[in-house]
Amino acid sequence: MSIDLLNIARTGVQASQAQLGVTSNNIANANTEGYNRQVATQSSLESQRLGNNFYGTGTYVSDVKRVYNEFAARELRIGQTSMSAAETSYSKLSELDQIYSQIGKMVPENLNNFFASINSVADLPTDLGIRTNSLSSAQQLAAGLNQMQSQLDGQVKQTNSQIESITTRINEISKELGNINLELMKSQDQDSQVLDKQDALILELSQYAQVNVIPLDTGAKSIMLGGSVMLVSGEVSMSMGISTGDPYPNEPRINASIGDKTLNIDPSKLGGQLGALFSFRDDTLLPASTELGQLALGIADTFNEMQSKGFDLNGDVGSDIFRDINDPLMASGRVGSNSTNSGTAAMSVNIDDVGALSGSTYQLSFTTANGYQLTDNQTGKVSNLTLSGTQLTSSAGFSINVAGGPIADGDKFEIRPTAGAAAGLKVVMTDPKGIAAAGPTLTSASTNLGNTSVSLNSMDSTVAGFQVGSTITFKLDTTTPTTYQAFNAAGTEIGTGPYSYSGNNINAFGMDFDITGSGTSNSFTFDLAFAEGNNSNAVEMAKLSDVKLMNNGTGTLTSVFENTKLDIGSQTKSAEVRVGSATAIYQQASTRVQSESGVNLDEEAANLLRFQQSYQAAARIMTTAQTIFDTLLSSVR
Repeated sequence: MSIDLLNIARTGVQASQAQLGVTSNNIANANTEGYNRQVATQSSLESQRLGNNFYGTGTYVSDVKRVYNEFAARELRIGQTSMSAAETSYSKLSELDQIYSQIGKMVPENLNNFFASINSVADLPTDLGIRTNSLSSAQQLAAGLNQMQSQLDGQVKQTNSQIESITTRINEISKELGNINLELMKSQDQDSQVLDKQDALILELSQYAQVNVIPLDTGAKSIMLGGSVMLVSGEVSMSMGISTGDPYPNEPRINASIGDKTLNIDPSKLGGQLGALFSFRDDTLLPASTELGQLALGIADTFNEMQSKGFDLNGDVGSDIFRDINDPLMASGRVGSNSTNSGTAAMSVNIDDVGALSGSTYQLSFTTANGYQLTDNQTGKVSNLTLSGTQLTSSAGFSINVAGGPIADGDKFEIRPTAGAAAGLKVVMTDPKGIAAAGPTLTSASTNLGNTSVSLNSMDSTVAGFQVGSTITFKLDTTTPTTYQAFNAAGTEIGTGPYSYSGNNINAFGMDFDITGSGTSNSFTFDLAFAEGNNSNAVEMAKLSDVKLMNNGTGTLTSVFENTKLDIGSQTKSAEVRVGSATAIYQQASTRVQSESGVNLDEEAANLLRFQQSYQAAARIMTTAQTIFDTLLSSVR
């Protein structure tokens, strides 16, 4: 036996050639997205015994592996999910902020213009040109709110479309990962190129939602979304889908399906772009829409109520300027019924007090044990409601009518009192003479005692006892029991009193007014005489621009919109800060991955020279072995 120099040289050449091949492949893929650097592990062949000594027999490449750190890759995926969520939130909020800054600025401008036009009517109450201009301002105000609502609806549709597109892409990735798992199970997790493709797809998937990767003994990887949805299990791929919103169809939900089983997914647990889109739609867009509806209801109710307190240019009690707040076209979408309800009850919502509305949404539930419960989705406050006839009355400014059949145990309804109002707002007055600039005169009797006062809410000329051009006097006894009598201009009692009333409100003979203070036998006279130059009601209308009518007396009409705008601006700024923070974290994770798995061209160039020299040296061994062999042959000739 002897040392086989030619064989040793051959193994050296082959090993160096393999090392050169791996190094060259790294250099060639230096700019390939998702490529992980590969290294060849070189080992010695088994030694050979000659006499009392052991001699080496050469070398070989025992393995070619990709440089991969699972912990660094996981950190990168987490950073990718957070950054994608932050970028998506900022992008969507920036779009909405621009809508409110550019298109939305016309809403408060139109409202101020309308108040200014009412003030002009107060200056010249008989000028038909000014009255016509005032109606035009009202129409611009309504059109502005209609357009703003249309923009918000467009944002909802666009967001839903993005959710659907991402869901489609997730399903494509799911199928590809299932096929890759099948390949890896065949190759026992040895194909670096397939592994790189798998990691690239998982990293892309982490943009759309939070990803958990579970390595399997077979070489495959199971993928979970949001920590609860199994997307890929071995070679089996699940699918995600979009289902009709419940209880509102235009707010689709997301689900996962395997076989014939479908599970609804909580989008708040998904993270990534999907979680950000759902959060934007449900937590920003929908509240903005309900608050816009709250403003529309406030405008319609405020001016229609003021109209009912005055006389138009024809001498009649003023009619509505805007569509009634409880008109079906203003009430569209106030109630949504859950698809799981087993009862046949149909709900409708009636606005009772616009000033008490908060712009919030509610859940109405019924159980045999607890009865009717109304939960404020914003504050979490739960109120127990009592059914009186077919009506449930809340303290939040609205009542709920129950009709169409019985309600079943466990039935739930979504209540959005202000939904649809901004889209349904419309000027219904066509005659400029209809603006009720004039108002009745209220006189307190000189003999009144105490501090009792009254304030007019509305007038109704269709009620018996009401006469335009005449007077009506109410004599109040505010002691217990509280009673009143009514007298016409001649001092003749209207009807047969005294009449009892409860609380602080009297609604009789076409007059609706509130009583404050205390005193006994106090008299108040309403002079219903109409005069063309009377502008008292128009003056009161113009003053409402600065009166805190909304949100239980804490905000003006304009502030409702401005607060929404400021809130969106604040959310946008916060989202911008989150983008910067999330990007920095992602870049840090990416740098760590690149430092381990990325291709360093300087290092690879050095390796290229080293393995080239190794190849040349191994080839030189072959030459030496050939020379020795030739010399040996020559010596025996």
